[in-house]
Amino acid sequence: MDIINSIEHEQLKSTIPDIKVGDTVRVHQKIKEGNRQRIQVFEGIVIKKQNGGLNETFTVRRISYGVGVEKTFLIHSPLIEKVEVKRVGDVRRAKLYYLRDRVGKAAKTKEKVGANLKRDEIVVKEEVPGESEVAEEVTAENVATVEATAEEAVVEKAAEKVEAVKEEAKAEVEASADETKAEVEEKAEAEEAKAEATEKAEEAKTDEAAE
Repeated sequence: MDIINSIEHEQLKSTIPDIKVGDTVRVHQKIKEGNRQRIQVFEGIVIKKQNGGLNETFTVRRISYGVGVEKTFLIHSPLIEKVEVKRVGDVRRAKLYYLRDRVGKAAKTKEKVGANLKRDEIVVKEEVPGESEVAEEVTAENVATVEATAEEAVVEKAAEKVEAVKEEAKAEVEASADETKAEVEEKAEAEEAKAEATEKAEEAKTDEAAE
């Protein structure tokens, strides 16, 4: 596939309406007026289809106030919103130029009785997952990974906090035990000193009495 064909292939629509010559259709076309955009409907009979690929066109003819009006549409144009088939015509020609010379009811094609108006769209190219879809999948995977990592980090942080609280409680218990032990030792030393002082006082009294 050369460069031109590859570029044209990118511009093709994935699906196009299945319209045939002789059908009465309603073409919904986007019309841009300044900053506003609206949909204009053009209804008429398809009198011809020509070209192929990206340049495929179809021509629609209608009678407006006694004057014949024809418009040619690019079937792959992004301005074509949709095409509705309102009536299926029973014709045997590929080009209905003879309708240009007719007026009134004769300017219409014969309707094919019992024809199905709901037709499946023609698939021009298979849709391949684009970069946006791949990016969405990758983003979703990244989000899941980030959430899992965040949950693990939260659990680890909670475990660290629990360990820190345990260590603080243990340190407080040891500190209180040390304080209690120190107080007991101080009290014991004070009692011993008091006992020694009492003994010395008694000895002094005994010595004085002996003298």
